[in-house]
Amino acid sequence: MDFELSEQQREFQQAARRFAQQELVAVAKECERTSEPVPDAVRRRMGELGFLGVNIPQAYGGLGAGKVDALIVLEELAKVSPAVAFPVFEANCGPAQTLLYCAPEHIRQRVLPRVCSGEMMVSVSMSEPDVGTAMTELKTRAVIRGDRVVINGVKRWCSGAGHAQGYVLYCRLADKAGAAGVGAVYLEKGAKGLSFGRPENFMGVRGFHNAEIYLDDVEVPVEDIVVPAGGIKDLMRTFNMERLGNSTCALGVAAGALEVALAYTQERRQFGKPLVDFQAVQMRLAEMKIDVEAARLLIHRAAQAAENGLPSLLDTSVAKCFANEAVRRVVANGAQVMGAVGYSKDYPMEQKMRDAWVWGIGGGHIDLQKVNIAGELVGRRFSQR
Repeated sequence: MDFELSEQQREFQQAARRFAQQELVAVAKECERTSEPVPDAVRRRMGELGFLGVNIPQAYGGLGAGKVDALIVLEELAKVSPAVAFPVFEANCGPAQTLLYCAPEHIRQRVLPRVCSGEMMVSVSMSEPDVGTAMTELKTRAVIRGDRVVINGVKRWCSGAGHAQGYVLYCRLADKAGAAGVGAVYLEKGAKGLSFGRPENFMGVRGFHNAEIYLDDVEVPVEDIVVPAGGIKDLMRTFNMERLGNSTCALGVAAGALEVALAYTQERRQFGKPLVDFQAVQMRLAEMKIDVEAARLLIHRAAQAAENGLPSLLDTSVAKCFANEAVRRVVANGAQVMGAVGYSKDYPMEQKMRDAWVWGIGGGHIDLQKVNIAGELVGRRFSQR
């Protein structure tokens, strides 16, 4: 058991931190101002640096490094803004990982090198207007007709919708109730019958470009089925990596908030001395540091334990719950020690407060993760029906 980063991991961390601070700060401000996603040119730059395939095998254009390495890079970018970290999230933790672990080889060969280079981004589409947590109740229907799959339905809360070039779409692939009918297909932007709604106006994570997806007799080859009907367990196993990405983005926001608060409280003076000299401020800074360090350890433990496979449900749920709740505490403490400046849009803490909340909603609600934890403790699943 070694809690020190390896030389390679330190190099990843330093390279990602340098890139984020030198090249992404202005991009993040523009994403925040316009709600537009990271420009394609910036995504390609991430690909040139290897950040879009850290834990994707070299055979598919990636670096072939480990999961912890990928999360280290993601954290550094999320410190600046989740919006600029989003392409790295999707490639190293999100739907690109679903394709890596579940898709047929021809899809992996066709898509993953383009993801790693930054030529394209793949997003995942799971939720629907009437279906959120209850994934086994999906209504979007994909019917196999000869060598084609015809898809009809509406998907909601898809980050990257209309901006991403590819989509892993969860849908009902067989006329069977519950999990037995659910699988996933891969499709690309530009398919006939595929359209997108207006971007959601979110409180935070501006630049994620989240929107509805409309599918009207959209056709894809039957070979582009990622997971057949009844394979939802395989999909959710890969989703554990997405949850670690979610946790790491929360960690990045928290770590960034700590850096901002620490700098401000040493610079700002009241009653003739820096704010940090007041014990009440010291207590809040210490609590912020405890939350950041504990979240990072839980996330890295879950990733390291799964280095040659996928993270476990228990480890990822524990890490996600803690990180999701910790980031909310951290930004609250940060805003408090900064006073009115922490509440002003002219300073970074205000945005971090808004960016902190979503992680406990997306990727599996905090309370659902606690149900998962309890189920793992007693060795059985709890029915929500």
